[in-house]
Amino acid sequence: MLDEDTIIAPATTYGKSSLNVLRLSGKDSLNIAAKLAKTTPENLMASLPVRYAKLTKIYFDNNDLLDECILLYFKAPHSYTTQDVVEFQCHGGSFIAQNILQECLRYGARLANPGEFTKRAFLGGRIDLSQAQAVAKLIESQSAAAHKMLMRHLKGEMQDFCENLRTDLISLLAHSEVFIDYAEEELPKDLLQNLENKLHTTLKTLHNLLEQSTAKRALFEGYKLCIIGKPNVGKSSLLNALLHSNRAIVSEIAGTTRDSIEENFMLGGHLLRLIDTAGIHQTKNKIESEGIKRSLERASESDLLIALFDGSSAMTQEDLQVLELLKTYQSSKKIFVVVNKADLECKLDWTLLQSFNPIKLCLKGDLYSEDSLLSCFKKQLESLLDSKEESQSLLLTSEYQFQAVQTCINALKESFLPLQNGELEIFSFHLNEALKAIASITQPYEYSQMLDVMFGDFCLGK
Repeated sequence: MLDEDTIIAPATTYGKSSLNVLRLSGKDSLNIAAKLAKTTPENLMASLPVRYAKLTKIYFDNNDLLDECILLYFKAPHSYTTQDVVEFQCHGGSFIAQNILQECLRYGARLANPGEFTKRAFLGGRIDLSQAQAVAKLIESQSAAAHKMLMRHLKGEMQDFCENLRTDLISLLAHSEVFIDYAEEELPKDLLQNLENKLHTTLKTLHNLLEQSTAKRALFEGYKLCIIGKPNVGKSSLLNALLHSNRAIVSEIAGTTRDSIEENFMLGGHLLRLIDTAGIHQTKNKIESEGIKRSLERASESDLLIALFDGSSAMTQEDLQVLELLKTYQSSKKIFVVVNKADLECKLDWTLLQSFNPIKLCLKGDLYSEDSLLSCFKKQLESLLDSKEESQSLLLTSEYQFQAVQTCINALKESFLPLQNGELEIFSFHLNEALKAIASITQPYEYSQMLDVMFGDFCLGK
């Protein structure tokens, strides 16, 4: 049930800015705004047309001028929360906004709970659960691709997908219920086979959605890009060059980096989680051994690998150890093999690297200038990321949605055996579980929906 009490919260963060925005939502929004403007609700409404900005003076309780701000009035149900909403656009800084908040609380509003405006929008039917979750994710999004996908959710594409799936499942359930209730009637002989075929189609759709969403999960969390190599090949220099920052200590002393360093990095609208690791080599030092162990773990967890080699020295046993590691990931990860110190005489055995199409680099330590080799490498990396996000398929965006789809898949799998054995009551039970799971992404499933299909699709003379 939609709460009718009036809530207030800042819509912008306090700080040094040109303006702040606060919003009231609830049945007393206009009355409270009128009290701050020292007028009656009727007079305020007459001077404040719905959805028009109005420059208005507002006052402290003792009639001292608080601010001259912009008021906007959204009359229910034509607002985000579907309730009466008044928006204050006041001057920036913290003092004015905090005192507008305090005055509204004095006149009967209460401070909104986290997410309560969006919760009211959902309860009022303004948005569904998938759109509500998209709002929360949109605030956190850091890449263009994530933003694009979340906007598709806000437009209702996930709602449409779930509605189509619900329609298919309800149709299956309705056929099953008819077969149970009217088993003695003359019904199509191939009904059970048709139900099984439709079930396979639905499962395939859900599996595709789950697999693609899992594969592209990094779109929202950031692609993990791990830099590996033996000590002193320039891993930290590469990290610093990409970040344009002295984030990692660079030294000619081998083994300077003993633990993983992780930083976010934007490349062409893509969010990357750049990981510099300890050099891979044989050692009896316990601290270095732990660092190498962590390097291998980060490599295993990463989406992309950059393997760095020193072109000015011959291939060592440590380099061969890195190469063996790359071979284990060659079929599961995209690997960039980078040969550093390309400006020096090449002593590296290129034949061992040819299968990885090695890229030359020359890392000089200048963080703010970029040579052609580094620019070329970044373009190749960006091109790869672009290709990974070319799919136009709708994706799941939250753990809640992943769990709902997996629950739906499990329920549908459980339904096959009862269907094949003609145990339609158990089959219907599993279909109902699947319906509840997929409906939880957007809005609850009601049994009456199945009845509408059941009695609308069949003419049984009853």
